[in-house]
Amino acid sequence: MKRIHLVYLLFVIFLLSGSAKILALPFELAAFARWGYPLWFMYATGIAEVVGALLLLGPMRRPTAAALTVLMLGAVATHALHSEWPMLIVATLILLACAWVFRWQISDQTNDDDLAQKSS
Repeated sequence: MKRIHLVYLLFVIFLLSGSAKILALPFELAAFARWGYPLWFMYATGIAEVVGALLLLGPMRRPTAAALTVLMLGAVATHALHSEWPMLIVATLILLACAWVFRWQISDQTNDDDLAQKSS
């Protein structure tokens, strides 16, 4: 799989997940109530996910991947605290994908800097 395909996959995941929260779909309402989180937090999380999805497609990919990694740390903690093991696995995989995009952006920047220094 090309690296950019992972970015597109994360875009779709966060766009759909965030939209479900913003639209207050019943399963999201039930989940946030079950976890004891306030309704405003569901909307804030949804907005963060949609904005993050959109920013992944632009030049702000690295800081966006870092922010989404932090967001997913919260999701992993929530699923772990509530013993939601299947969702914990999914959230962990998404977290790792975000962290990998962040790391890949660092290595690409380092390689670009090395090439620029060698050509000088």
